[in-house]
Amino acid sequence: MHHREDVSLAKPVLRKQAALSPRPPRRPSLRALSPLGRGRLSKKKYSPLAPVGGEGKGVRGSLLWRIIWLDVRLGKFQNTLARFKVNFWSLVLIGALAIGFGQNTFGEVRLPGLFSDNVVLQQNASVPVWGWADDGESVTVLFRGKKATATATNGKWMVRIGSFKAGGPDELRISGKNTLVLKNVLVGEVWICSGQSNMEWPLSKAFESQNDIATSANPRIRLLTVPKLKADEPVPDVKASWQECNSDTIPTFSAVAYYFGRALQAARKVPVGLIHTSWGGSPAEVWMRRQVLEANPEYNRSILDGYATAIKNYQESLAKFEAEQAELKKQGQTADKKPPEKPFWKPAELYNGMIAPLLPYAIKGAIWYQGESNAGRAYQYRTLFPDMIRNWRQDWGQGDVTFLAVELAPWDKNKKRSLEEITAAPGESDWAELREAQLLATKVLPKVGLAVITDVGDKDDIHPTKKEPVGARLALAARAIAYGEKIVYSGPTYKSMKQNGDRIILSFDHTGKGLESHGGEMKGFSIAGADRKFVWAKAKIQGNKVVVSSPEVPKPVAVRYGWADYPVVNLFNKDGLPASPFRTDDFPTITKPKK
Repeated sequence: MHHREDVSLAKPVLRKQAALSPRPPRRPSLRALSPLGRGRLSKKKYSPLAPVGGEGKGVRGSLLWRIIWLDVRLGKFQNTLARFKVNFWSLVLIGALAIGFGQNTFGEVRLPGLFSDNVVLQQNASVPVWGWADDGESVTVLFRGKKATATATNGKWMVRIGSFKAGGPDELRISGKNTLVLKNVLVGEVWICSGQSNMEWPLSKAFESQNDIATSANPRIRLLTVPKLKADEPVPDVKASWQECNSDTIPTFSAVAYYFGRALQAARKVPVGLIHTSWGGSPAEVWMRRQVLEANPEYNRSILDGYATAIKNYQESLAKFEAEQAELKKQGQTADKKPPEKPFWKPAELYNGMIAPLLPYAIKGAIWYQGESNAGRAYQYRTLFPDMIRNWRQDWGQGDVTFLAVELAPWDKNKKRSLEEITAAPGESDWAELREAQLLATKVLPKVGLAVITDVGDKDDIHPTKKEPVGARLALAARAIAYGEKIVYSGPTYKSMKQNGDRIILSFDHTGKGLESHGGEMKGFSIAGADRKFVWAKAKIQGNKVVVSSPEVPKPVAVRYGWADYPVVNLFNKDGLPASPFRTDDFPTITKPKK
């Protein structure tokens, strides 16, 4: 909530509202305009005469304006002339006055939803504050004795108020023709939390979370959830506000984000702000700027052209369906056939609606739990995922901000198989290829980390409910990568191999205090010779290395570990972190497009 002080009347200004207005329009529903309230006029449509600056302000909020609009909607505009005994030009004057009066409030200094009471500002960063005001209006921002002033241009203004140490609460004051005061402001660490359904998964549905909810009250953790919004162009604002973390606000918040924030706040002892922006089922390309996709010929062909083709096919199928339905109706018949489904995801639409309005808010980094919807194109994800990270980093303009991803959890894709059936023989897997693409991003980009969760998957559910280990491992990665703590933050990752007779010796990074197996003999290793036929192998830990062999493969050339949709594996380091699945070969993958 913004606290207003010293509000003065601004000179009425008539603004032409465009699709990308510098100040987003506030459009009320017809329910607000219609004296009928609920009913056929309460559909989610908007009046071209609707107030730009809010409901019920000036003439346009009066009964007169409501009746005028109602007559227009009912096609009885002549009723207005008779009812009020005015001519056409009188109505034009009324409309002009209404628009003018409505602009009074619209001309005030206004902030985006990111800036509200309870906000967390990023510590030790050049903190931007921005908003909207009349052209030429001088806006001053005051925080902890530091003052910055800007003049609004094209209705927009932005200042950088300096760099601050963690702490608070404080007040943030923004002054122009009116004054806004944000209260209970903290300075600390701000993280974006994004992805698809496993990031969206609420704490209330997480494994054994009731006690965590009951004990969640922590005024040093703040939450903001970005409403779901698809948009064809970047939008400038979000309808959201910051909240303190407690048992009332946390149940519907992202479980992974909460567990991450809780662990990070406990370790760093500073305030933590979590901005949750995710949508279940979303592929990576909807979280990227369209220009980034257009710049890559492969994305242009397979993603952008692919979507255009899908829309064309949908329109043709819909037209055919409607024609068939019309013909059946003429014959007095009905059909059970369902209409074709419209392609659900449009490239760039969630970037426009749920990332663009967050820019350029100062952040420390991002956590990302996504990939399930791209598994069928895992080979493409090798470049798509790093390009998305580059896209975000470029648009945030803060250099190489830390980016931490969650490796896909084990899942048997609803096949309802027993463990014996799953482990009958090694095979190919698009989910394994997607995990490989995720791991590759940590090698090609700086300050990118990966939380491996091969030990907390659910064989029969794409949404494993054990979210606490996920958030905790992300927090470990953040402490090491973003904050430079000298801690073990990752399980073993494949480094190199050496063939030695009928054996292959594997070396690893992130061995920590050493390697160990959980639950007896080593599982999940397969080996192949020149024929590329993989069989299960025997594996033994020798120091910080693993020796792999099989009597069926006297001259081995490659080893794979956990290469399955649902890997059954047990290699860890002694710090309790699982090894990431891997392969030593570069054999053709099942998701690589065939030329």
